[in-house]
Amino acid sequence: MLRASELRNFLPYPCRVTALPPQAGLVRSHAERVRRWTYLVLGFLCVGLGTAGVFLPGLPTTIFLILASYFFTRSCPWLEDRLIRTRFFGPYLRYLEGDVPMPRKAKVTAIAMMWIMIAISCTVLAWRGVPWWVPAIVAASGVVGTIAIVQFKGLKRRG
Repeated sequence: MLRASELRNFLPYPCRVTALPPQAGLVRSHAERVRRWTYLVLGFLCVGLGTAGVFLPGLPTTIFLILASYFFTRSCPWLEDRLIRTRFFGPYLRYLEGDVPMPRKAKVTAIAMMWIMIAISCTVLAWRGVPWWVPAIVAASGVVGTIAIVQFKGLKRRG
């Protein structure tokens, strides 16, 4: 990543470099580099949390892998491709590609499992004596999640 002022140090003869042709990724601003490194670190953090979610009950896996995919797409796209292609995480992420629709059976299974867990959560919350609005928020979140799953078509790649 050379700037035009640094390029003249590498030329075998003295010359004046006035402008370089625009090339993707040649020079990035400091803010751009900080943003990309931040997204990269957040992506690895989300992969770690997703990995822990595979083994720890109660810690979600898929949402952290979706977030990792988002962060890797904006920082290092080849890592996002590698994440989707892995044998371990691929099944969680295969429907994110815009050309692979989520099958009806997968949607029904996801919605059914989500509502079973919501029912259990609301029952436990009501049994523990929490205010009525806490289970209502859990149920409202379930409605939002159901709508999102029903309408999900796949993510379109930035590029």
